[in-house]
Amino acid sequence: MRPTRSLRANPRPPTIKSICIFIVMVGSSFEVQSVLSHGSTVNGKSVAMQEMMTLAAEENSFDLTAVVEEPDLEVKEKEIVLGRNVHTTCLAVTEPDADDESTGDKEAHMASVLARYRKTLIERTRHHLGYPYNLDFDYGALAQLQHFSINNLGDPFIESNYGVHSRQFEVGVLDWFARLWEIEKDDYWGYITNCGTEGNLHGILVGREVHPDGILYASKESHYSVFKAARMYRMECVKVATLVTGEIDCTDFKTKLLSNKDKPAIINVNIGTTVKGAVDDLDLVIQTLEECGFSHDRFYIHCDGALFGLMMPFVKRAPKVSFKKPIGSVSVSGHKFVGCPMPCGVQITRLQHVNALSSNVEYLASRDATIMGSRNGHAPIFLWYTLNRKGYKGFQKEVQKCLRNAHYLKGRLMEAGISAMLNELSSTVVFERPRDEEFVRHWQLACEGNMAHIVVMPSVTIEKLDYFSNELVHARSIWYKDEKDQPPCLAEDVGIENCCCALHK
Repeated sequence: MRPTRSLRANPRPPTIKSICIFIVMVGSSFEVQSVLSHGSTVNGKSVAMQEMMTLAAEENSFDLTAVVEEPDLEVKEKEIVLGRNVHTTCLAVTEPDADDESTGDKEAHMASVLARYRKTLIERTRHHLGYPYNLDFDYGALAQLQHFSINNLGDPFIESNYGVHSRQFEVGVLDWFARLWEIEKDDYWGYITNCGTEGNLHGILVGREVHPDGILYASKESHYSVFKAARMYRMECVKVATLVTGEIDCTDFKTKLLSNKDKPAIINVNIGTTVKGAVDDLDLVIQTLEECGFSHDRFYIHCDGALFGLMMPFVKRAPKVSFKKPIGSVSVSGHKFVGCPMPCGVQITRLQHVNALSSNVEYLASRDATIMGSRNGHAPIFLWYTLNRKGYKGFQKEVQKCLRNAHYLKGRLMEAGISAMLNELSSTVVFERPRDEEFVRHWQLACEGNMAHIVVMPSVTIEKLDYFSNELVHARSIWYKDEKDQPPCLAEDVGIENCCCALHK
């Protein structure tokens, strides 16, 4: 039997049936407006005032970790190794009381929970550095559209019988990316995905349909979704070694290609690896394929540009990701550098490849070659809005700011004697993993082995980087105050020149 859950840490205020409470969100707090019937008072004070005072007291004492009360034994049983078990802090769903409709008590409570949750989001956003999300955006102008269920089911280029869609926005966004990656309107097909992983799943699926007996090649530092795709599609997958930078090792790639010359090659090329932000050399990958005797009709390249696929076009001297080269597809995330508030992405491939996936759907009066059926129709509008507001010049300025701030952070860390690495085309700063896991959670750092990283996005300011650096330096002075305790050596992870351990500094 699962233990009984309590929805809140604090008891509800007494139910007063003669009062209707309306919650109005203002900034990070809320106001309670009460409409009294028959001039109700309690102990000489208005009921409205008592309700307001009670709710305010609840707001100040709110603790997200205390909203569910369970026996200690049960909590321990639910803990898992990789992270905190959300079941121990979930907000339970409860049935309304019989008189809730007349009192408004349930609505008031839910509004107070949301207000407190908003405060939590503000605090967690203030200490967010480890994941590649641009949190600097304002979509207030689009609030008017949140009352509509917008669904872009089916092929974005063919209308279905469902009329509440945003295909006109979606195709406009796709055309913008088609120009960015140099492919003509009549030669491409694509759609707005629900996330970056879906873009990889689709790109690799297209590759498998083009080459049913092909082998998937991906560097060992590719995103986990690439290997998920191999499992889902039951594809033979070969992991390729990487250089210390995280870039694919084309010498090892060549060796593995030559061992499988009888089968076509499906290659995932990283435009920014997950941990180190390394960019695979697309031109060298193509050259290696050609040197191994693979003609262009015997390989398919998918470019995973989740983060840097949109940044690289605005970096001087950066190699181009272009459909003028023999690539099959490119995908990027929309909720990372662009700054869309909901997960989404863009996937573009060659039109000639999609026919093998596409099928007529009578129920929709359309065709469908996507991974998902229903797709978020709001996401294309958010992307369209941002692309129009910023344009090429706006993105170029933001890219330059990110690269500049990333170099600043790396310099600060190295000056403090902390091992750190920054790839030339990247805004991902890799550094020594903090010893204290609470520190890691506090700053929401992404870690792997002895490494942690910070992804410098447009929303990450110099002031925020200084704040983090000062906290890290102070914490390290405590962690390593005993000479017997020394920071780990990162020479194998980031290179000798970037390692500040006792042996290499």
